[in-house]
Amino acid sequence: MWSRRRLIAATLIGASLLAPGLFAPPAFALDKLKLAVGQRGLWDSSFAEIGRELGIFKKHGLDVEVFYTSSGGETLQVVISNSSNIGVSAGTLGVLGAFAKGAPLRIIGGEATGTAEYYFVRVDSPIKKMTDAKPETTLAYSTNGSGTHITALRFMQEQNFKAKLVATGTVPATFTQVMTGQVDIGFCTPPFGLKEEGEGKIRVIALARDLESIRTQTVRTLVANAGDLAARPDVYKRFIAAYREIIDWMYSDPKAPEMYAAYARITPEMAKTVRDKYYPKAMHQIDRIEGMKEMMDDAVAFKYMPKPLTDEQQKELLKLPGTY
Repeated sequence: MWSRRRLIAATLIGASLLAPGLFAPPAFALDKLKLAVGQRGLWDSSFAEIGRELGIFKKHGLDVEVFYTSSGGETLQVVISNSSNIGVSAGTLGVLGAFAKGAPLRIIGGEATGTAEYYFVRVDSPIKKMTDAKPETTLAYSTNGSGTHITALRFMQEQNFKAKLVATGTVPATFTQVMTGQVDIGFCTPPFGLKEEGEGKIRVIALARDLESIRTQTVRTLVANAGDLAARPDVYKRFIAAYREIIDWMYSDPKAPEMYAAYARITPEMAKTVRDKYYPKAMHQIDRIEGMKEMMDDAVAFKYMPKPLTDEQQKELLKLPGTY
């Protein structure tokens, strides 16, 4: 008669033969990250979803969940509250202001040096250029602390005019408000509005890159919740490596415009125009932040914070690749 131990062993062997996966070692667990991305549909807001679809994050041991916010300001709030680990496209001045007030934020990469935004009016508007605005003219931005808020403030400062700033939310919501006469001057980001411009429904009156301060500064960033970054630094190193790989693919593989076209629900031809005309690869400089001194000066002038950050504070805030 078999002993009890031999009987159990035989039973286990038999079970493993019938169900080979039953006693297989567990699969490698991916590290989870939540990404809050401002404004769905834009070229650079597509990187996370396309990277996930391509399996690039998984290759780096990451399970990335993507959700969208209405703006950079909202993105900051969900990262501060730790409802998201990482925020994509957070306006730099908003980040500086929040950090100066003690928010648990860290900049882990540059998202955009310069920006693709443009400003437009209805084709029947008497406004031909930004300086035609009067103090009662309504000028749209998304939310407080967003890149569009900063750009609107800079336009008024650098081109010496006054307008009434109005928070209008997302790009589609802003477009609707301009077309229905609720707002005089709206902001837009390609591919949004390109079709309507071609049909003669809107008129572009300014490009954000007309401002030197916009062209030469990192106006949007990749931010992380400070607590989670400190707890899992290796996860964030792998995220940056994956994100850099995604950007390289988006500018080198001929399939990239097709994938972006499907994501944004536009034609591949328009997708290629959006990338090549409005989003040069040089815009996405992950490893550095350009124009920090000037941006801190602006943050003080626009009352985001009372004074520039000290060198020690900047070192605490900037956790760029290779610094942690």
